[in-house]
Amino acid sequence: MIYVGKTLTLSKDNLGIAELIFDRKDSSVNKLDSLTLHELHDAVGNLQQEQGVRGLLLRSAKPSFIVGADVTEFPDIFKLDSYALKAWLRQTHRTLNAIEQLPYPTVAAISGMALGGGFEVTLSCDYRLITEEGCVGLPELNFGIYPAWGGSVRLSRLVGIKNSLDWIVNARPEKAQTALEVGAVDRVVSAKDLVVQARHFLIDMIENDRDYLPMRTRKQLAVSQQENPQELFDRLSKMSEHKYGRHYPAPKVIIELIRSHSSLDFCKALELEIDSFPALANDSVAQSLIGLFLNDQLLKRQARKYVFDAVPVKKSALLGAGIMGGGIAFQSASTGTPILMKDINGKALEMGLQQADNLLSRLVDKGRISAEAKAQALSSIDLTLDYEDFVDIDLVAEAVVESAETKASVLAETEQQVSAEAVLTSNTSTISIDHLATFLQRPQNFCGMHFFNPVSRMPLVEIVRGAQSSDRTIATTVAYACSLGKTPIVVNDCPGFLVNRILFPYFNGFNRLLMDGVDFQRIDRVMESFGWPMGPAHLLDVVGIDTAVHADGVMASGFPKRMGHQHRTVIEALLTENRLGQKNRQGFYNYEVDKQGNRTKTAEDRVYEMIESMITSAPDFDSQSFADNEISDAEIVDRLMIPMCLEAVRCLEEGIAETAAEVDMGLVLGLGFPRFHGGPLRYIDNQGMQAFCALVEKYQHHGPLYQLTPGMNIDPQRQFFD
Repeated sequence: MIYVGKTLTLSKDNLGIAELIFDRKDSSVNKLDSLTLHELHDAVGNLQQEQGVRGLLLRSAKPSFIVGADVTEFPDIFKLDSYALKAWLRQTHRTLNAIEQLPYPTVAAISGMALGGGFEVTLSCDYRLITEEGCVGLPELNFGIYPAWGGSVRLSRLVGIKNSLDWIVNARPEKAQTALEVGAVDRVVSAKDLVVQARHFLIDMIENDRDYLPMRTRKQLAVSQQENPQELFDRLSKMSEHKYGRHYPAPKVIIELIRSHSSLDFCKALELEIDSFPALANDSVAQSLIGLFLNDQLLKRQARKYVFDAVPVKKSALLGAGIMGGGIAFQSASTGTPILMKDINGKALEMGLQQADNLLSRLVDKGRISAEAKAQALSSIDLTLDYEDFVDIDLVAEAVVESAETKASVLAETEQQVSAEAVLTSNTSTISIDHLATFLQRPQNFCGMHFFNPVSRMPLVEIVRGAQSSDRTIATTVAYACSLGKTPIVVNDCPGFLVNRILFPYFNGFNRLLMDGVDFQRIDRVMESFGWPMGPAHLLDVVGIDTAVHADGVMASGFPKRMGHQHRTVIEALLTENRLGQKNRQGFYNYEVDKQGNRTKTAEDRVYEMIESMITSAPDFDSQSFADNEISDAEIVDRLMIPMCLEAVRCLEEGIAETAAEVDMGLVLGLGFPRFHGGPLRYIDNQGMQAFCALVEKYQHHGPLYQLTPGMNIDPQRQFFD
């Protein structure tokens, strides 16, 4: 044995074959954290001094080679100044360059995944063998950065500029066969034969004196200018703009970087890769995206703790069919939990089953499931008009009309039909769980389970803990949500819970802008430019104007000082004219379907007339002040984002959510909060608390929605994330 570490070992056999085996002792996967990189550096240093070595084989003792760098270390590393960050990169460059310069052939045996830095390690070898089910890739753009351990240089010279940029910009794992076709790997073998085949490959190179140096030379040479047409870079720039939008700097940087270093010699190209990295690493976009990844890991750890104490849900039931019910039924059936769908209306049951059928058919069309799997999933959805089969149900999800009276009646009735251990949940988006619990005999078995629409696409589920909800009830509901492939966040009961409570101050700010005469189409454009998938007017149409008016009333009753209205709101005016949004194709916009089947939206003069009438008839309307009121795009953003961010802070301060990570992930997963901003609390952190407080004070004359929270007044230096 040449070297033994905690993450890898290095040995040599009697044939002179050295084996560097990645095998982290305290983890089921290998990752390139600071310890692994340190040990890799030491092992390679020992290898350079070892006599009698004829070849090197790199492999993993785990199912996957290396899953990538340790992202948990990024926040601290990326706080380094430019000089120190470049020094950190150069240390790994020196190690990989040393592997590449060994005086004998090197082969990487890739089992499972070799991603990010793991793939960059294999690129420093002369040859790569991969298992049939394996995959390789450089997903760094998902974190707002690019591969900077030589990956952009080596891959572009190995597979060409087009293929390398396609891989890096798409930032997804590539299958073994695809990697073989473009030349990123040299052979695809079965998993059981990988180590034997890799050794034979290496021994054949040695004993038959096959020349491995051309493979190294290929990576050292500049890319031919014929492979570097400007039209290719223009096309890739447009592709990255479409995929990421203009707010993500990394795609543009990597395209320009490869264009620049493709004509340089190897050493200069590597140095350029290093030099360009700190600007991205220190950018708020990378910090936000890395923060979201770490937040997601925190949520997964918290969910695992709940799942440990959960009662298995072998069969669930759904109260209320239709579109939402069909979506929940699809989610349960398609993930392996049979579900009983109940309604008092046979046509509603048919609609719910048809919705589930449509969603399953889409999975078949996309090649994600087989027709047989679809049939099996559909067969696990049973329909009923009564409670006959409810005695064996482990968990009930209530999804009837959003009426406290109706929900209370249905839940109380259902409680009499299920076992004493069964968990009851409500899919309410606004109604107090504590209020509904007063109608139940076993309130400890009850909690909220709020899905977001459309269920098949929205990953978030709010698990709402009532004052009497037991730990067992919460754990079982969290586990069921996880089994559906959803991300659950446990929140405490309050009007609107977490996501809607934070959303409606944003809508409130929108209403005030409308009453100040700002065009709703302009507001939508500004907020979409800010990064939202749709502006507030469009979003209200998607939510449904009637649904929004109901929820707004709940919020106004729950928080009258902040969220109450002096006058009728614009959405209330729309509702009086039966403009319900997309559900009846009339809301702020009119909706049609073009010849290609795409939905179109156009503004209608009638909406502007309604808003103008409301403005001019308001008791406090002053025509001169109104005419002098000029509102910039920046003010539009501020007046919408400040109320939202302040309410997010209040939810954290009041314990509605336990952590800042849950608050931010709730908004990102439940509302589509722009990922590159990281969530409302990260958005404040990125500005700095002092700067944000100063911004709030600038708008505090707009009323209670624009006032600092108690915690912000106490600690104006506060930071939500380290």
